[in-house]
Amino acid sequence: MSWLFITLICALALAGSDALAKRYLQGYSARELVLIRFSLSGLLLLPLLPQVPLADAPAAFWQWMALLVLLELAAMLLYMKAIRDYPLALTLPYLSFTPVFAILTGWLLLGEQVSANGLGGIALITLGAWLLNLHLFDRLRLRTLFSPLLAMFHNPGSLMMLGAALIYSFTLSASKKAMQFIPPSSAFGAFYFVLVGTAALLLVLTTQPRAISALWRRPLPALAVAGLMALMVVTHFIAVSLVEAAYMVAVKRTSLLFGILIGAWWFKEANLKRNLPAALLMVLGVAFIII
Repeated sequence: MSWLFITLICALALAGSDALAKRYLQGYSARELVLIRFSLSGLLLLPLLPQVPLADAPAAFWQWMALLVLLELAAMLLYMKAIRDYPLALTLPYLSFTPVFAILTGWLLLGEQVSANGLGGIALITLGAWLLNLHLFDRLRLRTLFSPLLAMFHNPGSLMMLGAALIYSFTLSASKKAMQFIPPSSAFGAFYFVLVGTAALLLVLTTQPRAISALWRRPLPALAVAGLMALMVVTHFIAVSLVEAAYMVAVKRTSLLFGILIGAWWFKEANLKRNLPAALLMVLGVAFIII
């Protein structure tokens, strides 16, 4: 099975999880959603742990894992604070820069290099992801494509989300680095997310213990959201083990395209034609990468 197909499954699972959360978990706080999407997903992945060959893992592996968990929590907190305290138009678009940063982190940590075609594909996908957020800019009367970039220099929320994108690019490459210290296993993602989910649970319980009720308030939707997140995690780590990290995370951003299609079908959102140019750019970017 090719890395592209696995990554597209990953993107579809992420978009589906987002759609289900939007449909059935309206009114849940950010911390409650963290519990469902991280901690409950980690719980669902527990049966896969025996497949991870940890007995002979060297100290370097555990050092990388400790760093990764801390970075995941830092990115999560930056993300939550950015979308909570600042306009979405000046925060969410900056996540589209993760594939760009991954070119650098993949080179520094893994020695990976992208081809000219691959670089062009990543640029097209990033531009497409940026354009898909143009409707957010309208709310703040941002007249040009570059207004949010200029706003970055005086808006803390923009810098927070850009920082989260940078951290995610690092965790993407660093997790692949950690995988090199143990025998190959398709269940590594399960182990990784169990650690992250446990850390997220401890963090939420120490800051807002009442949020734990989110796990059983609406059990079936919560399980569906967490189940799709678990599928996203497993396919994410399988795909990133097969191809350069920057390519994988760029194609994973097609979750935005799947989100548009789901929105048009399920929520009757009338934005399909408006987003068509951005969608075509992203598809063209994927084509560039796989050429």
